[in-house]
Amino acid sequence: MTKPLEGIRVLDFSRVVAGPFATRMLSDLGADVVKVEPPDGDLTRLWGDKTGGLAGYYTQQNAGKRNICVDLKAEGARELLLALAAKADIVVENYRPGVMKRFGLAYDDIRAVNDGVIMLSITGFGQESSQKDRAAFAPILHAESGLLARQARFDEAAPIDPMLSIADTNSSLHGLVAVLAALHMRTTCGVGQHIDMAMLNAMTVTDDFSHYVLDKSEILRLGGYVWPTSFGHILVSGNLLSQWFQVSRAGLLTDGLPKDAPVETKAATRKALIGDTIAAFDSLAEVTAWLDSANIAWAEIRQPEDVFDTDIASERRLTAEVDNRVGGVRRVVESPYHFSNAESFIAGPAPYRGEHNAEVVADWLGTNDVPTGLLQAEERP
Repeated sequence: MTKPLEGIRVLDFSRVVAGPFATRMLSDLGADVVKVEPPDGDLTRLWGDKTGGLAGYYTQQNAGKRNICVDLKAEGARELLLALAAKADIVVENYRPGVMKRFGLAYDDIRAVNDGVIMLSITGFGQESSQKDRAAFAPILHAESGLLARQARFDEAAPIDPMLSIADTNSSLHGLVAVLAALHMRTTCGVGQHIDMAMLNAMTVTDDFSHYVLDKSEILRLGGYVWPTSFGHILVSGNLLSQWFQVSRAGLLTDGLPKDAPVETKAATRKALIGDTIAAFDSLAEVTAWLDSANIAWAEIRQPEDVFDTDIASERRLTAEVDNRVGGVRRVVESPYHFSNAESFIAGPAPYRGEHNAEVVADWLGTNDVPTGLLQAEERP
């Protein structure tokens, strides 16, 4: 056994990001993840460049999984999927509340055939809340959790949604934590669980600035500060006050102002001094040497296309190569788990829809006896 979750079976009804990201990590950790995909396919099959008929986004979120294709509304689908769920350790879904129940695949239905099952349900606002029926993609939760308004308040600009599905990945990761905790509890207590993971909860608990609002106190900006240079921009960690404390304590700059100078004058003067000093340097090496001498953390503002071709990207194994299904390879982000006595890595390429129909039924159910036409498979390019 080289992966921590070898022998764990996961039946994955989830699609897009919230859910597929968690099950991708479970797969990297050794679980046998079977994605249940409808004939019209996961929306992410349309996102990004296609190679061998498989889009980049779909590949990134589903590499290493096996795939069966079945219409949940088809006659016999419920019976087949309950039979598979009876063999699963974990079931994951991110439909709106009530959808799995309509198909006869709710937690109570699955628990009736598998009382030790751990089921993770990811929704926008929870299973029983007054807003449970709302559509809830990541940008909706970014707006309603306060993220966009806070950023706009500091930047004095209209709210802009970040180009990152924070609510999706947060809820996936918190769902993953809950699933692993439930696995441990099943080992010690013999009980299964239904985990009701709301994206709203995941966003607020991950918001390290929530205490300012809860305490009704002034919100400080503690993130990075971007300075222009003669060769581009550089990010410096900390607000202006902390930066000035570091450079003045190191004896690098002095403002020459009296102690009782107005706060606004001090701030403007010190900002100009730091900015002019940084702008006067001719190279990144000179700027960073100056910042290092003041023990100030800094970062290059890298272009996205440059991130994965750095020395540290290779050292930390940020990407892996998977089969691109047409005789070559394509790069995919690698899971971040580096163990001392175990491994975590992508189990294989992203699957075609219905690619493993017969294989999964045989492996999990020990039969090939499935009603004709119930399981479907897409035509490969």
